[in-house]
Amino acid sequence: MPEPNQNQSREPNRLIKEKSPYLLQHAYNPVDWYPWGEVAFEKAKAEDKPVFVSIGYSTCHWCHVMEKESFEDEQVSELMNQAFVCIKVDREERPDIDATYMAACQAMGRSCGWPLNVIMSPDKKPFFVASYIPKDNNYGAVGMLSLVPQIEQIWKTRRVELEVMGQEINEQISLQPSATLESQLSRTELDEALDQLFLAFDHENGGFGSAPKFPSPHNLLFLMRYYVRTKQNSAWSMVDKTLRAMRLGGIFDQVGLGFHRYSTDARWLVPHFEKMLYDQAMLALAYTEAYQSSGAPRFKVTAKETLNYVLRDLTSPEGGFYSAEDADSEGEEGKFYVWTQDEIRQALPVDLADFAIEIFGVKQLGNYSEPFKRGNDKNILHLAVPLDQMATQFGLTVDQVIGKLGKTVNLLFAERAKRVRPARDDKVLVDWNGLTIAALARASVVFREQKYLLTAEKAADFLLSTLQTADGKLYHRYAKGERAITGFLDDYACLIFGLIELYQADFNDKYLQSSIDLTKTIIADFWDETHGGFYFTPKTNEQAIPRLKQTYDGAAPSGNSVALLALLRLARLSGEVAFEQYANRLLRTFGEEVKGYPMGHTFMLAGLDFALGSQSVVLVGEISEKDTQAMLSALREKYLPNLTVTLWTPQKAKSTALGQNYERMEGKATAYVCKNLTCMPPTNEISKMVEYLDVAKTSDK
Repeated sequence: MPEPNQNQSREPNRLIKEKSPYLLQHAYNPVDWYPWGEVAFEKAKAEDKPVFVSIGYSTCHWCHVMEKESFEDEQVSELMNQAFVCIKVDREERPDIDATYMAACQAMGRSCGWPLNVIMSPDKKPFFVASYIPKDNNYGAVGMLSLVPQIEQIWKTRRVELEVMGQEINEQISLQPSATLESQLSRTELDEALDQLFLAFDHENGGFGSAPKFPSPHNLLFLMRYYVRTKQNSAWSMVDKTLRAMRLGGIFDQVGLGFHRYSTDARWLVPHFEKMLYDQAMLALAYTEAYQSSGAPRFKVTAKETLNYVLRDLTSPEGGFYSAEDADSEGEEGKFYVWTQDEIRQALPVDLADFAIEIFGVKQLGNYSEPFKRGNDKNILHLAVPLDQMATQFGLTVDQVIGKLGKTVNLLFAERAKRVRPARDDKVLVDWNGLTIAALARASVVFREQKYLLTAEKAADFLLSTLQTADGKLYHRYAKGERAITGFLDDYACLIFGLIELYQADFNDKYLQSSIDLTKTIIADFWDETHGGFYFTPKTNEQAIPRLKQTYDGAAPSGNSVALLALLRLARLSGEVAFEQYANRLLRTFGEEVKGYPMGHTFMLAGLDFALGSQSVVLVGEISEKDTQAMLSALREKYLPNLTVTLWTPQKAKSTALGQNYERMEGKATAYVCKNLTCMPPTNEISKMVEYLDVAKTSDK
């Protein structure tokens, strides 16, 4: 991580003592920044000033722009310091604060994004919210030089109105679904989600909607489950088209691997160049499941490329995974990633240069312009020519083209390594790490890659030993040797998700037990006993910040969606009946929200799909013995997303949490297969076990 934006003539502000890379970037601003905390709000009360809270994150391009324009500007900073007490927040460190004031932004009917700038009373009641604010008035938008004095004057002359407005906003975003609005979900919502996704689908380019276009891997995971249930070809075709298009496009880093955050155009060509850990995790999971479902090697290749990028560039020595890489380098968006045709020719021998220019769609005048408005000679590399067409064009076989492409990429990677690299946000977030553990564990099973399993185990052990307290509570983040910030629902839910996947990969009971213990903790600390569902923050949340419940799946699935699927799977794996009862209540609590917009809740619908039809296998045998391995292999070859597998060794006690005895038949590995709580006769024959699962898989169409 580079040093903070320093001006040697200035003393650092209070942020210099923080661990967040984003806060440290602002440590030398002339703005008198405080970190979020009661010290700042007490100062505001004492000086009778409103509080200016600026929320962003280290890889946010427009956050950088606003810093350079305004927060590093002496004139703007002087006005801010006079009118406000100023607070900087890293939204990735404090997603609770971000979620609260993003909800306030939406309640005010504003255009919401980052940076998110909120002005509030000293008792945390927001009355003004805006995203990026220019320094000067621009195209009808008020600039900081005008805004700050206006707010200062209104605070002095119409303060009561502002405080009433802030109170009303807080009350509005604190509203919870009424218990009387509970609604039962059914297959109808699955069908409606498919219809909505189909109508939003870009049939020419893949993906959903137009520009900007996000990967939304949870949509693809839902569609694959829908296809398993119904065999409706439109569900699979949307998955196939989208996954192919993203891998070929500029949203995928063709040289260094991994996915950028989103595409600014409909064709997946021009990305917003930051790379986020959660995108790598969820996309790797989607490509892995697509390979398991279809057997198409291209999906396996992309899943492994994505995970290998994480292992190479986002893995800490302790075992955790870093959060992100910036979009900017040397003050310019995407500079690290784009190429001129001359740069390609200088980096490669003549034959490979001609090949690269053709296959990557490189133009002498560049292959894009907007939205970054740099010179016309820049190119974003993408696979512009299908490999079979390239083989014909160059008189090669497809395998020879793949080999030539590999040599080309290796040389370009070495040349690109000489450039100034974008900053890396080196904080470790539990929720995003949980998703990454899940992706690695699943890939280790599907691809039989031991390195993925070992990496997932090391990460899980690091989180459980370093970011978990003696009483089982989680911290949210680890940075520069410090663990801090009380864990949120997403931290628990996503880590539980990762631990369940890890148990399904290595059958180490400690990961199953940890997932059970963490689930009991979120029920105790986050569950709403009155209305149902999980709050984002625990009971110990600071009182002035409303407790919210999130169901909508944004860039990553919501904590309630992940928790739902975890509860259902753990009910099968552990025999804890209460887990399924909480899952059913959760579905009823949010039923009206899901019915209102099924497409916005696809990961929750994946949980509903599990509730409507799942399979479980208790496999009795020794993990090291061939007959047990043969049964496991048969289970893992099939794409059964709603299957849970428990390994039961003969050495375990006869009575189990599931309330049954499990024994081997004739001394051979034996499978106990259940479908929707109805169990088949035990069998030690692989063909019979597979037959049971085929029945279980297709009978709920």
